[in-house]
Amino acid sequence: MQHRRWIFAAAALTLAAPIPAAAQQGRGGMTAERRAEMMARQAQALLADMQMERPIEALNSVWIEELTWMEVRDALRDGKTTAIISTGGIEQNGPYLATGKHNYVLEGACEGIARKLGNALCAPVIKLVPEGGIDNPSGHMRYPGTISLREETFRAVLQDVAGSLRAHGFTNIVFIGDSGGNQGGMAAVAAALNERWRGGARAHYVPEFYRYREVFEWMESELGITEPTNDGLHDDFVITSIMTAVDPESVRHAQRVAAGKATINGLSIADLEATIETGRKLLGFRVDRTVEAIRAAIGAGN
Repeated sequence: MQHRRWIFAAAALTLAAPIPAAAQQGRGGMTAERRAEMMARQAQALLADMQMERPIEALNSVWIEELTWMEVRDALRDGKTTAIISTGGIEQNGPYLATGKHNYVLEGACEGIARKLGNALCAPVIKLVPEGGIDNPSGHMRYPGTISLREETFRAVLQDVAGSLRAHGFTNIVFIGDSGGNQGGMAAVAAALNERWRGGARAHYVPEFYRYREVFEWMESELGITEPTNDGLHDDFVITSIMTAVDPESVRHAQRVAAGKATINGLSIADLEATIETGRKLLGFRVDRTVEAIRAAIGAGN
């Protein structure tokens, strides 16, 4: 029923869509009857597309950008009406980690969260976020490679992405972020969207994903691992091991081993397989914690 309502809404949007000026005028202009006829044909074509059967087997992916439009349509029809919008960043992270540190983490995290929820898909990671002043560089913008958005731009992007997902039938839009500077914007946008939408769909800001202190506490209590020192870098064993589990090159593992630099905050990452295994466990904890929080938020209607 939800999907059928979406089809009719899409047809209505097509009928209401403006015709380009050139098409309105044509040679000698276009009559109102001709314009209405063209709109009706467009609506019929759209309805036919929406009802067309998918000609091939669907890809087993939770990433919207990897799916065809038919695969997304069918996922919605099958009840996958939760969409996760994750925000990362491009910033300096010390001498060893790629500037896209947060994006690598979210690549692994959103995949795990969506699959564990069972009714969710992941929007593309929002990789560009506020990182400091641009014209007068501040914060991470003082370092080469950082790319920053103005806060108003960031919030506008979040609103447009969430609005796009809602327009296609997603009823729960979840915001998670792996960087501290993203949290306020996501919370504000979720509140603004809920005020504007007033039913039909809900936006949920889930801060539990970013509670790194809980990850360190779990690592110590469950894995018996504690950082003995602090190297003073924008880096730590939790983030490095999770990134290693996603892509060892993102932490320059081979180069660090070769240079005798395969440690962070007093802990060795030289054993690649052991580091990957630890990273997977830490990522699993974050996934489980976030899934619980998302289910609670949706269940409470927050």
